[in-house]
Amino acid sequence: MKQWFNKIYSPTLAVLWNLLLVYVVYQVARLTYYLENTDYLSYSWDVFQGGLLFDTSAILYTNALYVVMMLFPWYRKENKTYHQVCKWLFIVVNGITFAINLADAVYFQYTMRRTTTTIFQEFSNEGNLGSIIGGEFLRHWYFVVLFIVVIVALWVLYAIPKLDCQKIQQKWRYAIVCLLSLLLFTPFCIAGMRGGFTRAVRPITISNANQYTTRPINAALVLNTPFSLLRTIGKSVFVVPKYFDSEEEMARIFTPIHTIVPIDTIAPIEKKNVVILIVESFGREYIGALNKTLENSQYKGYTPYVDALISKSTTFRYSYCNGRKSIDGMPSVLSSIPMFVEPFILTPSSMNDYTGIAGILAAEGYETAFFHGAQNGSMGFQAFAQKTGFQKYFGRTEYEAAKGTNDFDGNWAIWDEPFLQFYAEQMSQMKQPFMTAVFTASSHHPYHIPEKYKEVYPEEGIIMHKCVRYTDMAIGKFFETASRQSWFKNTIFVLTSDHTNMTDHAEYQTDLGGFCSPIIIFDPSNPVGEMQDKIAQQIDILPTVLGKLGYSKPYFGFGIDVLKTPKEDTWAVNYLNGVYQYVKNGHVLQFDGQKTKGFYSLQDSLMQHNLLQDSSLSTLHSSLETELKAIIQQYMERMTQDRLSPSK
Repeated sequence: MKQWFNKIYSPTLAVLWNLLLVYVVYQVARLTYYLENTDYLSYSWDVFQGGLLFDTSAILYTNALYVVMMLFPWYRKENKTYHQVCKWLFIVVNGITFAINLADAVYFQYTMRRTTTTIFQEFSNEGNLGSIIGGEFLRHWYFVVLFIVVIVALWVLYAIPKLDCQKIQQKWRYAIVCLLSLLLFTPFCIAGMRGGFTRAVRPITISNANQYTTRPINAALVLNTPFSLLRTIGKSVFVVPKYFDSEEEMARIFTPIHTIVPIDTIAPIEKKNVVILIVESFGREYIGALNKTLENSQYKGYTPYVDALISKSTTFRYSYCNGRKSIDGMPSVLSSIPMFVEPFILTPSSMNDYTGIAGILAAEGYETAFFHGAQNGSMGFQAFAQKTGFQKYFGRTEYEAAKGTNDFDGNWAIWDEPFLQFYAEQMSQMKQPFMTAVFTASSHHPYHIPEKYKEVYPEEGIIMHKCVRYTDMAIGKFFETASRQSWFKNTIFVLTSDHTNMTDHAEYQTDLGGFCSPIIIFDPSNPVGEMQDKIAQQIDILPTVLGKLGYSKPYFGFGIDVLKTPKEDTWAVNYLNGVYQYVKNGHVLQFDGQKTKGFYSLQDSLMQHNLLQDSSLSTLHSSLETELKAIIQQYMERMTQDRLSPSK
């Protein structure tokens, strides 16, 4: 047995050695990328660590076939011809990925980002690419030399198992070793491709690179080009329609650029603190105070603490989220960017130049922090927070380091009650004015609550109602604690949900009802309870808060200041399975990008009567469709052209 292992360069160790060589090649590529662009990029330990994560994913995706071929438990493959095939596969695949990384090091200065599959669309109509690429080869001859050196090194250092199928005595042992190696490799391969083992880690995407750098441009150094290409294959999500022939024509109907006053009359803002609570799955349906006519006016809901908050707050007769996932809620609430087609932060456009309310207020001297009790990096929130201007991040790691206790729910995050108390405590340590946001987690599948509350909040209605009651209690205790702090009365609070969830009322099970989220604005210095007869949406939160602060500089956001906008001009938009839904003037229009599919009255809460053929509404229908087209085209053009800031 010992002698057999001494020949190794056995399949298992050969694979491990050869994959290690690939890691080295990727690091050489990253260092080359950096050296070619030192005027723009900076290298750090965080960049190196993050790079390993993305390199692992790319390496495993591109070398999966090679690994299977090497570890396949069939002893007759142990011959010179078979291993020459494996070697050529290894060299060709990793030679291509290395070449792609080198080429992108040159292209970076033109795009300031890693190349994605959109490059094939960008240059699909160009006829001079051959000469351009040829010219770059000559200019960057040293990359050609480096490529040759690296490929020769790979060829020389490549390990071939020194086994001969004719001389393998214990074929069963050989088969078992290879099979076990393959079986052990599989879960590690899947985890490496996804970016981690835990359920909290969704498959990493290019936007996650922002987690490892404080400079958005540096995310390109964290990434590698094979990963960026693989993650965007088949995801040309933003196709620009041609509803309008000119920017001017479209902008007359809708523009996301907010210019409040002439530049020479800009005044200082009111330095009030801003606190935004994004509550997991906290749909409007659960809130009794927002459903006073439900169940023949007998509905009580599951949120007595939030009901009490609403009695002192401003709410809206119609309020909506802009997506159906947590990763949709973040950009909608914090950056005024809705979800169209695919979650924004999962698309190549997430690497564009944009900010959010945190970045805007940080530029005004605010201290900013984002709180999420899940594993750091979960859902890409840490990366998004850092990208959009949050200076600090408090996740499960920071909570447990500060508290020294284990309040983890066993599935996703720290329980809401202790984490919201931690949130209030941390804000009391911040310098005013501050802007913070928290994303709760307990009202989430698998819908558990702490053991000590199981008799307090027993099962009732649908399975998540007990979670809603628990989170509502946690919110109540948060405001109780906050009300005792010196900063409380100098703060604007906004409470909304990331998206909706399970329902048990038909009104909330329609195409539009599934987007009904609360938007609650509470100002302790003016605690008036009113429900405005307006339409509001998550993307209105950023403009509305800036409006309350008296912010008058130009900024970017798809929403409106709903408090200062007349009722008839308020609106909401969302996207559902290929259909845009546009809510305005007491109606909802459903548009598939080419034609209107439905037109309903908001009074038709079950959406049972399609009014598309009602000629008396044709003018309104046509007007709303034109407005929606302007919103869509603005969105698509700005996403694909990297124009998500007021200066573009």
